[in-house]
Amino acid sequence: MSTVVVEPVVAETSKALSDELKSHTAAAHAAAEESSFVAELMGGSLDAAALVSLLDQSMVIYRAMETALAAHADHPQLGAFIDPKLARVAALEADMAFHHGENWEEQLADGTIEIVPATAAYAAALTAVGAESIEFLLAHHYVRYMGDLSGGLIISRMVQRHYGIAEKGLNFYSFEAITKPKPYKDAYRELLDTTDFSRAQKDAILNFAAESFELNRAVFVDLAAARTATLAA
Repeated sequence: MSTVVVEPVVAETSKALSDELKSHTAAAHAAAEESSFVAELMGGSLDAAALVSLLDQSMVIYRAMETALAAHADHPQLGAFIDPKLARVAALEADMAFHHGENWEEQLADGTIEIVPATAAYAAALTAVGAESIEFLLAHHYVRYMGDLSGGLIISRMVQRHYGIAEKGLNFYSFEAITKPKPYKDAYRELLDTTDFSRAQKDAILNFAAESFELNRAVFVDLAAARTATLAA
């Protein structure tokens, strides 16, 4: 398995943090999007079960992230980014009930719903590192929520078309409280650029953001391997 090398950040004091984030994460972002699992899922060559597996992993990841974020709701820097309009856990819970039935929590606990090792590792990092580092949490907040806002509607439409999945099972990709994503994302970037982060904090945010794409890519790799194993059984 090839690994994307995340270069240590070089301070770019003249650039806005939002611009630095875009440039510093470009290679890792591309690698995650080009993983075989994502390419095949979006290309229509997998099936509905593959999309459900991805939602299963998202449930575990977002539950860990939003729990960690809630503990920092009053933080003078991070707190302003924590917006209930972005929260995904409730939407994912609705999707889990739709796809797995009302006892999905039991299925998740007993392993009936498969959680791949990379997902467990990702959630553990969000819990452990997120308890101590607001820079780590902000990096993941930025990568995940801004990515969801940018691509969620497109993904929902594609999987509905390819696999016939009902919209009721795709709540995760719908931000009902954010009717105009672009102005919201613009305001988010402005908040990134105007919050008084030190240079050391910015460097940490940049590196954690690039690493977050690698954590996500590892989930895609594990999902592809799990699918291959299931089909071969």
